[in-house]
Amino acid sequence: MYSESMSTPERLIEATRELLWERGYVGTSPKAIQQLASVGQGSMYHHFANKQDLALTAIRRTAEELRATAEATLGVEGAAYAKIASYLLRERDVLRGCPVGRLTMDPDVIADDELRAPVDEMIAWLRGRLAEVVRQGVRDGEFPASLVPEEIASTIVATVQGGYVLARASGSPAAFDAGVRGLLALLAPRT
Repeated sequence: MYSESMSTPERLIEATRELLWERGYVGTSPKAIQQLASVGQGSMYHHFANKQDLALTAIRRTAEELRATAEATLGVEGAAYAKIASYLLRERDVLRGCPVGRLTMDPDVIADDELRAPVDEMIAWLRGRLAEVVRQGVRDGEFPASLVPEEIASTIVATVQGGYVLARASGSPAAFDAGVRGLLALLAPRT
């Protein structure tokens, strides 16, 4: 599945990322990782101490990529509403859900402080970054001064994550899209 030009550790990390997104931590076995990465057991354990070590590396990489993707829309010049709209409307594989948010439903990830840490850090960073954008909107007069930036940031994250759940449950991205449109209508600057 992966290019032969990829190193063995890279193939293992990418295979683990894919399986974690598809199956979660509990459903991702070392054998499945090895098969998807086309590597043997010895190679896996040569590069990573155990499944947890490899999963932690994969989760961190996924969180870093999601952070970079979010920053690409939130860190640009422009109006706060436009940044939030760009973040909410960016292309996503809605029916697969969020590769980080999905891990919050995995009891083994939540029970393990080390595995949970990059998930928690990513969500906390996103909420903080969105709160900064909302603060900008309040400061610039786009949003009412009565808005609490941290609460709106949490609402944005909850809309995205809840939208994934609704879309997966219905088998259609329509529920996700409806939630995004609804939130954008509520946030739309009044003229």
